[in-house]
Amino acid sequence: MTPRALRSLALAVLAFAGTAAGAHNFHMGIADISYNERTGNTEIVHTYTSHDVSTLLANLYGRSFDLGQADSEQPLRRYVEKQFQLAGPDNQRLPLQWIGVKADADSVVIFQEIAGTRLKPGTRIHNLLLIDFLPSQKNTVNLQTDGAIQTLIFDQDHIDQTVR
Repeated sequence: MTPRALRSLALAVLAFAGTAAGAHNFHMGIADISYNERTGNTEIVHTYTSHDVSTLLANLYGRSFDLGQADSEQPLRRYVEKQFQLAGPDNQRLPLQWIGVKADADSVVIFQEIAGTRLKPGTRIHNLLLIDFLPSQKNTVNLQTDGAIQTLIFDQDHIDQTVR
């Protein structure tokens, strides 16, 4: 299955999960990390359920946020940059650049990149996004730097994993 097909499938699952009436019991997120040969950058695209992100921000900041409005991006960015990090094989934190966010009623899509860098084996991924807030949260990371896709699952017992 191609990365685009995997991403489409994941977005369809998230969209379906987001349409469930009321509160939902299944909490998941997905991130695609891939190297773009054309730009020489590693691109990261996170997708989470809008309801979960909105509830998290309201809990953290004590007020409601409209994820489609500009004033919600900075609090979300602070949270993401604290809870999602990459460190190279030398244990040095990699400089993730915030590209932006796109939100609708069902999902929040967050865009980041690392300029001029291809992830190497031994890179450590720290992914605590929503896991610190929702005990049942599971985050899938699909990683493609060279060839085959690596899939990593992050949960309360696995918040740090290493790229093979």
